[in-house]
Amino acid sequence: MRLTRFTDNSLRVLIYLALSEERDITISEIAQKIAIPKNHLVKVVHSLAKRNFIKTLRGRNGGIRLNKTAKEIIVGDVVRMMEGQLEVIKCFEPRCPLATSCRLRNLLSEATDAFLLVLDKYSIYDLVELREDQLKKLLNIA
Repeated sequence: MRLTRFTDNSLRVLIYLALSEERDITISEIAQKIAIPKNHLVKVVHSLAKRNFIKTLRGRNGGIRLNKTAKEIIVGDVVRMMEGQLEVIKCFEPRCPLATSCRLRNLLSEATDAFLLVLDKYSIYDLVELREDQLKKLLNIA
């Protein structure tokens, strides 16, 4: 299974915010620190805010921050929401002549469920807790 760049960027933003929980972060700062083009980042931030993973503050002193604690944001939930449909193959677009008897679709569906079960075991906090100092150093976060 392969995640889209959009989901990858969403997870990176959440990790960055988890490392900077004590302050509001600007989109420009994130774009610079994690090398995501600002125009892509705006879409990611909008989507994360719409799904209540982050909150945005407008105005001169505005920025973004996590809407929940990093422990409450489950990686599997982020992937499900940002990816949308996680169907690996589409047997009916166009219609496959094997669709009525083939077991491949069920097997891949089971594999996707297993993939998500693993992601459901981890929160954004789990991604940063043991390496917080190293990550902050790499990203030059004070």
